[in-house]
Amino acid sequence: MQLPVNITYRGLKKSLGIEQMVLEKATRLDKFCDHISRCDVAIEQPNHAHKKGNQYRVRIDVTVPPGHELVAEEKQIDNGTHDPLAKVVHDAFKTMERELRRVVDKQRRNVKTHADSRSPK
Repeated sequence: MQLPVNITYRGLKKSLGIEQMVLEKATRLDKFCDHISRCDVAIEQPNHAHKKGNQYRVRIDVTVPPGHELVAEEKQIDNGTHDPLAKVVHDAFKTMERELRRVVDKQRRNVKTHADSRSPK
């Protein structure tokens, strides 16, 4: 990735394991689009005071020239699964990969466009 990834934690402590995972997944985004100009990742746990049902939210903001701002946001409630935060991070990056593919395909004009129905007859 050309620019550093900005990771923000809200409502939970910084985790080196999660941070490493985010950096690896952000580097992987280069496979889908090699001209990303910005990548911000916000990781939050809004209801961190509760013992059960903690909800994790991961939001990824990516800017791709010329002027495409993409957002992927995933949420999950902690239901006792192995590592819910890692799953939410994984799912958010998968969503971003799909968005990047869509934008790159559109930029390369691989997406079919409908003919203008108002064309002269």
